[in-house]
Amino acid sequence: MSKIVPCLWFDGTAEEAATFYAATFPDSHVDSVHRAPADFPDGRLGDALTVEFTVLGLRCVGLNGGPKFKFNEAFSFQVYTDSQEETDRYWDAIVGNGGAASACSWCRDRWGLSWQIVPRMLTAALADPDRAAAKRAMEAMMKMGKIDIAAIEAARAGTTSTSTSA
Repeated sequence: MSKIVPCLWFDGTAEEAATFYAATFPDSHVDSVHRAPADFPDGRLGDALTVEFTVLGLRCVGLNGGPKFKFNEAFSFQVYTDSQEETDRYWDAIVGNGGAASACSWCRDRWGLSWQIVPRMLTAALADPDRAAAKRAMEAMMKMGKIDIAAIEAARAGTTSTSTSA
């Protein structure tokens, strides 16, 4: 077991979130649910207190700590993808299940946790040694929510694309 694990604060929905992540991403599963041995400020005896889960191989703990703290963009999971199909699948799962689209590969799930769904080719395009090509890719990305790989590749090449992103 790792000596360090991210602990994510939920308002009573850690088990539901962990189950969703396990169903959405490969190499993901709910590892264990620890029930409260007594009442606590935002829960009762027997409620899920903590949930240990794995997302894309990363072990996490969900704490049902109550409504006091909310997620914000200062923390996000960045998920690298290898194709438009994979990008669309993850983005659509998060946004289409009560989440919200944002800009430049960012979205939030229905619990407020931020995700970045980033095609690997975007990272390569932004690091292109041809700085003009990298600039065109960056400018194209800045107009997107979900990343459109064909549009980024076209911008990088200096051509246009009819592809659009949601």
